Amino acid sequence: MLRLKNNFFVLGRNAAIKHPCVTPLYGIVLFIISSLPFASSAQDFKLANTLQDNMVIQQGKALKIWGTAKTEAAIEIKADWDEKVYKATTNKSGEWSTEIPVPTIQPYDFTEHAIDISSIDKKLAVRNILFGDVWLCSGQSNMDMQLKPFLPWLLGVLHYQQEIQNAQYPQIRLFDVPTSFYKAPVNDCGGTWTICSPATVPDFSAVAYFFARDIFLQRHIPIGLVTSALGATSCQAWTSRETLAKDSILFKKYLYPYDTSAVAKEKLDSTVTFEKNVRPTLLYNSMIYPLRNLQFKGILWYQGESNRYDSSTYTRLCAAMINNWRTLFKQNDLPFYYVQVAPYTWQQNDTTAYDYALFREAQANIHKVVSNTGMALTMDIADPSDIHPRDKQDVGYRLARLALANTYKVSNTVCNGPEWQSVETADSIIKVKFVSETVGGGLATTDGQAPHHFFIAGIDGKFYYANATIVKNEVWLQSPMIAKPIMVRYAFTNYPVTNFCNKEGFPAVPFRTKL
Repeated sequence: MLRLKNNFFVLGRNAAIKHPCVTPLYGIVLFIISSLPFASSAQDFKLANTLQDNMVIQQGKALKIWGTAKTEAAIEIKADWDEKVYKATTNKSGEWSTEIPVPTIQPYDFTEHAIDISSIDKKLAVRNILFGDVWLCSGQSNMDMQLKPFLPWLLGVLHYQQEIQNAQYPQIRLFDVPTSFYKAPVNDCGGTWTICSPATVPDFSAVAYFFARDIFLQRHIPIGLVTSALGATSCQAWTSRETLAKDSILFKKYLYPYDTSAVAKEKLDSTVTFEKNVRPTLLYNSMIYPLRNLQFKGILWYQGESNRYDSSTYTRLCAAMINNWRTLFKQNDLPFYYVQVAPYTWQQNDTTAYDYALFREAQANIHKVVSNTGMALTMDIADPSDIHPRDKQDVGYRLARLALANTYKVSNTVCNGPEWQSVETADSIIKVKFVSETVGGGLATTDGQAPHHFFIAGIDGKFYYANATIVKNEVWLQSPMIAKPIMVRYAFTNYPVTNFCNKEGFPAVPFRTKL
């Protein structure tokens, strides 16, 4: 099913398509990319398209103002919060830029600001600007999934009618980067800054909106959301060529096959297939690189389904992408919070399959190798028959809790579920201990029943379902099939919807122990 988004025909978010993140389609679905609306002569006096009325500017960091004009033209910039007149001169390519300091604001400061830019006989202006925090939100279809329904494939997020009706937050501003594909990085992108309202939020990323709403209600500062997401896309598509090329493992797996294969010879300005969604670097070039001069508070990432079979390299790949983006945005420790993929059957209905669990393990390992990262879990709020679960409120809430605890430094903020630390065998019982900081107010289950989805094995390596009992801040496991258990697996299959959590309601992280 094709729908029109940002002047592009794209596949419906839950369309039936044979692809790692959607269901099978009968036939080949194509969409057409039109020429980008922001393409213009470098001689035109203009601002970069991301600098518009209604935008949020990142507080406490220098604002970069940039654009194009005639060669060697003199540019003057005046911001209403600074008495100084800033000047710039275009280079030989007709490009100019300068930076203006931006103060840090206090809660409830919703002052509207303005910038005036002039060159020779022409003037430009940006109005209704707010200072606040700007978050980049990227990934594939679960990040791109909007609030409203897209029938018959999407029923909308839970309680979507009420959510849309209540989305009156003029201090939250929205910017959605249109879809495009380029072989080399481009300087600008399309998109429009809009004010969050019941009229503008229905087509916007649900996860991003619910995250922003929670942060706003907690911090009382304006929030800007820049979404750059597209369904059925791979992590390598959002990563630069230089990043992939300098790592021999990533180069061999991702770049080399495309650089040497006829499948990647299709023209990018003509008919496009799903192959473009996963081809390395294309989305980085067109939907991330143009944002390089914006300042961000942090990044949200919801992606993984298209890399399902890359469990052996995904930790390395995503870590490389994170560092790539941090370098691009000139902030080496930019917060990066991501969502672990939800339980899903993949139309196999095999309760013993665990290839998706291996991928979740690769995701969980990211925050162990990359600083200032955190993972939100969805193991308890999934529908195994739907790769796009409707409960996006809890996903946004959990991402917001990660940000509140780690970026905003709100004390006593629990943001994680139980994470295993060690196991200890006592006769026929094996005891699982958890990292104390993740236990919160104590171990619990969402339904008051015993924890589900624990399996144990003895020396022969055969796993059996275990009876689990919460004993203070431990889980004790045993099975009549095993006299002396030595290994544990928890929720380590493709689609276990879990009930084990801490008393704050954050689900436990799936894990497996090894000999």
